[in-house]
Amino acid sequence: MQRSFKYGSEEITYTLKYSNRKTLGIAVHPDRSTEVNAPEGSSLDKIEEKVRKRAAWILKQQDHFLAFEPRNTERRYITGESHLYLGRQYQLQIIESDEERVKHTGRYFEVRTQDAKKAKALMEKWYLEKAKIWFGSLAEPLIKRFEKYQVKPSKIEIRKMHYRWGSCSPKGRILLNPELIKAPKACIEYVIVHELCHLVHQDHTKAFFDLQEREFPEWKKWKDKLEQLLA
Repeated sequence: MQRSFKYGSEEITYTLKYSNRKTLGIAVHPDRSTEVNAPEGSSLDKIEEKVRKRAAWILKQQDHFLAFEPRNTERRYITGESHLYLGRQYQLQIIESDEERVKHTGRYFEVRTQDAKKAKALMEKWYLEKAKIWFGSLAEPLIKRFEKYQVKPSKIEIRKMHYRWGSCSPKGRILLNPELIKAPKACIEYVIVHELCHLVHQDHTKAFFDLQEREFPEWKKWKDKLEQLLA
């Protein structure tokens, strides 16, 4: 059941579900949709009253996920188009060749191929290879820093995600979006620290943000940079 209400100038829409539970639960998902699970037999008025009390929290969670949503502009894979790598712009050059590879020079990405249509696939493969190298080297000292909290990720994986730059499972597996390789190193470190903080505090509580502030004081600056650069 879809329901909505006005909260100031905002409209909050949520999906209402009934289940065999004793208390009302509210969840905001990475796609910014909101789900409310209510005990069977609860009145709609009582449900909305409780949801309204959490309206500010719902909007804060939605804003948080919006900040983590990749929204980078689609770029063409043709000569002259610019592409990002570690926060800097480089022009693409398609060069006819039998090599089938990408070469990064001081100013350009040289995509060597017999078929220009393969440029995108070759670039994505190159980005993924670089992501594996950089993400691991950037994560290592940060993981060591978090050992004082008696936590350690079970695994760090690279996976394309539509709605997130990174995520952390309850079992401690951290996923990083390969698109992050286009951002400055400090932006990548921010996302890694954010997910490491989730090993200590699963939810976005005050304790979570206090920990993030302590371990990465400039997180807001690099969060904003990430949003601006890859928006």
